[in-house]
Amino acid sequence: MRQALTINEQDNIAVCLKDFKKGEVLTVNGISVKLNHDVAAKHKVALQDIPQEGSIYMYGVLVAVAKAPIGAGDPITVDNVTHKTSSYSADRTTTVSWDAPDVSRWQDQTFLGYHRKDGQVGTANYWLVFPLVFCENRNIEVLKNAFYRVFGYEKKNKYVAYLQKLVAQHQVANPVGSAAEVVLDKPLFENIDGIKFLTHQGGCGGTREDAEILCRLLSGYVNNPNVAGATILSLGCQNAQIELFRSSLNAINPDFKKPLIILDQQEEGEEEALMNRAVSETFEALIEVNQNGRKPAPLSKLTIGLECGGSDGFSGISANPTLGRVSDLIVTLGGKAILSEFPELCGVEQELIDRISEQEKAEKFTTLMRAYEQSAAKVGSGFDMNPSPGNIKDGLITDAMKSAGAAKKGGTSPISDVLDYTEYANTPGLNLLCTPGNDVESTTGLAGSGANIILFTTGLGTPTGNPVVPVIKVSSNSQLALKMHDIIDFDTGAIIEGKKTIAEMGQELLDYIVAVANGKIVPKAVALDQEDFIPWKRGVSL
Repeated sequence: MRQALTINEQDNIAVCLKDFKKGEVLTVNGISVKLNHDVAAKHKVALQDIPQEGSIYMYGVLVAVAKAPIGAGDPITVDNVTHKTSSYSADRTTTVSWDAPDVSRWQDQTFLGYHRKDGQVGTANYWLVFPLVFCENRNIEVLKNAFYRVFGYEKKNKYVAYLQKLVAQHQVANPVGSAAEVVLDKPLFENIDGIKFLTHQGGCGGTREDAEILCRLLSGYVNNPNVAGATILSLGCQNAQIELFRSSLNAINPDFKKPLIILDQQEEGEEEALMNRAVSETFEALIEVNQNGRKPAPLSKLTIGLECGGSDGFSGISANPTLGRVSDLIVTLGGKAILSEFPELCGVEQELIDRISEQEKAEKFTTLMRAYEQSAAKVGSGFDMNPSPGNIKDGLITDAMKSAGAAKKGGTSPISDVLDYTEYANTPGLNLLCTPGNDVESTTGLAGSGANIILFTTGLGTPTGNPVVPVIKVSSNSQLALKMHDIIDFDTGAIIEGKKTIAEMGQELLDYIVAVANGKIVPKAVALDQEDFIPWKRGVSL
């Protein structure tokens, strides 16, 4: 097994692949240095003397400068370096070119998905229930208890008997067994993967901009190909008005044709009348959408979200480049990939700008990046403060170092579009999406922008999931995959061990994705009902 490596020939620090003791000699690329301290795996060591204010390179980009002189064999720590990145501009410095990977193996392959009338294809089929305002959260929970009880869960409420009556009547016309005690031990609707209930703390009491953003986000969820339709509760007087939601949905998809149930409590009057309508109309809609079964679809109908969280010093070497390879494969096949987390693209902006297909989109990217960084700095939380204590403990010392590895999730393909938060991904190819680096806020945004599969890399372990999009957890190292096997789906540790290449891992991961898209494999986050949903209020969140 290799003991250390550099990632780019310009790098002047090496990544330790194992624990080293003080006095041991580390050799990489023909350079040997004697270690002046113990150095843990995942951390970095200087390969040459670096003067005070000297530049430190990793992944071939500037990731830090020395606070004081650093000797060859010294570890890189928060005490001897500080965050530093290169400047960038919207002007592209190179011509966009790319050697696409060979995809002949998957060219004619299909997955069994749920076809929507607008041409999108879902990897799952969910009915969605959510409020336009937090005042309706309790009613959403009451509905959840009723539907979950009848479909095999617990907690009684007065709407259970009503729903049981509807199920019993349906069973008389479409017998599936005895209706005496209608708590199902098998799915009543075989083509529906679940009913998902969202709650949130927005819609009123915040700024009008917050309400507009929330409506756009929720519109993206309803439009997501994994969603068959939705039941929406409104109070009536909130900022997030029904018409605001409808106009947001129309802006995303003027040809929207899914069943949509929108009920207003103040207009309906008595709460029981509101809830009875919600139950009965939702049940009728479920009967309708259950008619849509899985049918073959080309892999070009996949839209993969690219996410990382709980990253470690190996993430940018194994798991993230594996996602990058998958992204390149999906893009070559005509599908879409979405790279989010703008604070974790800090330091690689120019590399990304040089890959953007159109000048106007390059300018949009620089505008979004600079506006975000400035808003963060105004409240004392610049991008340099992004690495978490866990990141730092496991070798990600500066945000630029973390970002250079995080950007590897986007592969090497040209960038076809740049999206602000809540904008929907309609352009085949790699899309950049402005979201926070926060795991849940970012995955929430990916689903709202149309991802039908999310790939999530982690080196430390995190359970994050999503209500309507399967989240596949990819570990950067085999120790994590073994230790937290209950939440990890796919292990790229063989890259660190030198047993497999990034290309080989990418091929295996794409095969795994197809199995998930077919409904043959259930990711751990889905099996655990890990259904995280946090809208970004567009204040500062890193």
